[in-house]
Parts: sequence; structure tokens; C-alpha cells
Amino acid sequence: MEKKEIPKFHETFNPILDLLSEGNIIHHRELLNEVIDKYYSHLPKELLEQKTKSGEILILNRIAWGKSYLKKGGFITYPERGLVQITEKGKNAIKKQLQLNDVAGESDFLAFYTEEKTKDNSIKTEIKNSTPQDLIDTGFSEIETHVKNELLEKLKTIDPYYFEKVILILLKKMGYGDFIETSKSGDGGIDGIINEDKLGLDKIYIQAKRYGENKVREKEIRNFIGAMSGDTSKGVFVTTSNFDKGATKKAHDAHHTIILIDGNKLVDLMHQYNVGIQIKVTYDLKELDEDFFEGQ
Repeated sequence: MEKKEIPKFHETFNPILDLLSEGNIIHHRELLNEVIDKYYSHLPKELLEQKTKSGEILILNRIAWGKSYLKKGGFITYPERGLVQITEKGKNAIKKQLQLNDVAGESDFLAFYTEEKTKDNSIKTEIKNSTPQDLIDTGFSEIETHVKNELLEKLKTIDPYYFEKVILILLKKMGYGDFIETSKSGDGGIDGIINEDKLGLDKIYIQAKRYGENKVREKEIRNFIGAMSGDTSKGVFVTTSNFDKGATKKAHDAHHTIILIDGNKLVDLMHQYNVGIQIKVTYDLKELDEDFFEGQ
């Protein structure tokens, strides 16, 4: 059975050498695309279109790093700007089926992965099997998960009335127009109203429940629907916890359009729209501009 996953960068060594084995000089972009066409065209479209955090096609990024490692090891060369060619060393290595250790042993490219970096062999193996871009993406994902967990815990402890305001601010940032906070007494279960248009012709009713571990139940969804007046058929019910099966079914079966947002979805949206969080630092990743030198 063929692998249905994007290759690690070192798994592209032999495909790259195979395509260059006749000694032809190939433009680096053409090489990347030919490797995909010959070796990885069987992969699902969603994998082939998967991107890095910086927006680059992931599989192209992996092959490019594989090419870079082969160049460092002396298996390929760049005879002219933007062009790639196999070396005699590369031709001799084709039958061997190169592994990462074979290439790494030919240069000091991985010298910065010192023993002091980690005492855990599994972590060292993962690092060596990853490109710098992979490590950056993994680091960003871990930080993002940590921030979202902290955000959810914070939401569970803030004042319930302020939680309602947070939800209205989020929806405002999402482009749902001006909002009206309802009275805290006798509001019939409605915590806020969003005007979808400037004239307030289309309204969305909001219910926000700041819960710790308790799930939202069917009764609360039923009460929310009952509290919606005749001038709207749209509602958003938000909670820091989850919805039980009865609540989910009630919202699905209602004649109204009821959107349910649980704690995980809530922090995803808050992270996406920068509500309750702030950008700590911004990094610029730079690479050689091959096009800049094409005309030389």
C-alpha cells in the first residue's frame, strides 16, 4: 500500500537524485514539480495543497530542503543560478538509497543539533527528521495550543456579565455589525442582539453561558428559542463548556437557525480574530530571491 502522507524532507533525497541521474541540468522549480509528478502525484489533493504557516506549499518546501541538504553533502551542484545538476558523487550514491545519516555525515549542516540541545533520543530523532520550517510550524502550533488552553481557562473564571460582552465584541470583530447588550433582568434569556445590517432589519440573538464543566442541556436551548421574538429567526448560543446530545439535537431540529459554539470553537475564533490575546512578537522569514538574479 502506498504511503498517503507528505514525505519527510530526507525521503526526497533519492527521488531528486533519480530525476537528475542522466546528468541533465534542470531549473530548480522544474525539478520540484517533476519530483511531485513522478513520485507523489498519487497523494490526495488536500495533502498536495497543504501549506506551511508562512503560506508555502508544504511538499514543495520539503523537496526544496531535500535539495539543499544534497547540495551541502556534495551530491548535487548548482552550475548556474537557479539550475541544478547531479555530481559524480551523487551518481555513485543512487544505488545506495541515501538515508539522512549518509547525507548529514558529509557536511556540518546538522552540527547545530548538538548533544546539549536535548538528552532525549526520540526528540533528537524528530529534530533530525524535520526541516527548519517543520520545527517552526511545530513550535507555532504548540504555542497556539497553549495560548488557547489558557484563554479557555480564563473565560471560565471571568465575571459572567463580562463574558457576555466578550462574545459580543468577538461577533463585532467577525463583521456582524453593531450590538446591543440587553438588560440583565427580564431579558428572557437573551444576552445580546447583533444587527446584521446598518438599519437593524436583520437581527441575531445571542445567548452566552460561562460554565465550568457543566454541559448545556436541551432545556436551555428550548428556553433560548422561546425567548426569541418574532422579528428574528437567527440565534447564536455560546458556552465555555460543551453541548449535550439533547441540546445539539434541539438546535438542529428547530425552525430557527441556531448556531452552537462550544469552548474549543470559541477560543479558535478568539485566537483568529485577536480577541483577548495580543501579538507578542513578529518574525520575518527570509529566503534567497532567485528571480532577482535571473536576469544577470
